[in-house]
Amino acid sequence: MHIIEIKNLLFMAIPICIVWYFYYSWTKNYKEVGVATLRMVLQLLIIGYLLVYIFNNKNAFVGFFVLLFMISVSSFIALRNVNKKDFKTYIKFFISILIGGSFNLALSLYFVLDIRPLYQPKYIIPLAGMVFANAMNSLSLTAERFEREIEENGYEKARAISLKASLIPQINAFLAVGLVSLPGMMTGQILSGVDPIIAVRYQIMVMAMVLGSAGMSSVIYLYLQKR
Repeated sequence: MHIIEIKNLLFMAIPICIVWYFYYSWTKNYKEVGVATLRMVLQLLIIGYLLVYIFNNKNAFVGFFVLLFMISVSSFIALRNVNKKDFKTYIKFFISILIGGSFNLALSLYFVLDIRPLYQPKYIIPLAGMVFANAMNSLSLTAERFEREIEENGYEKARAISLKASLIPQINAFLAVGLVSLPGMMTGQILSGVDPIIAVRYQIMVMAMVLGSAGMSSVIYLYLQKR
């Protein structure tokens, strides 16, 4: 696999600076893009070293703590887009991501990949990241849209509009894959030398897992809102 030199990564600062300029010019917010970029770099560097430790550690308790941390943080991040930021709302997010994400993760690991023993960090951690992140994004869109729609419409109509809006990215990705884009995981596998046919199988699993976790988490949240 081709190794990216650290100095070459600096070229990617060019498009970020362009986006930052227009973001600042139009929104008058000069911090958000810069802070997000800095956090992205620092968090990836930290997780890179942390993953080395996790992959070499066979203690399932460590893996369980990492998954719980992912769910907790993703629930907290999703909370930032809603007006009602109380503990009860956070718990609804947590339950939605926990159930929707964990179901799809377990299904993929145990039945599709047929991992034995089940706890193997090199499989669980990357897939869990995809599942919980997509559940978080979908849930964030669902909650934000539901808050707006429930003020003008009844529960059932607000629920339908919110679910449809939250799944636009995933459904668009399903329709465009192979025609417009090659997804990130598949591209990474091909670049690392994996047979494209094998990479396609993994990508099908990942995309089904992403849509399943996103949709299920949103459905669970909307159901909890009714209760």
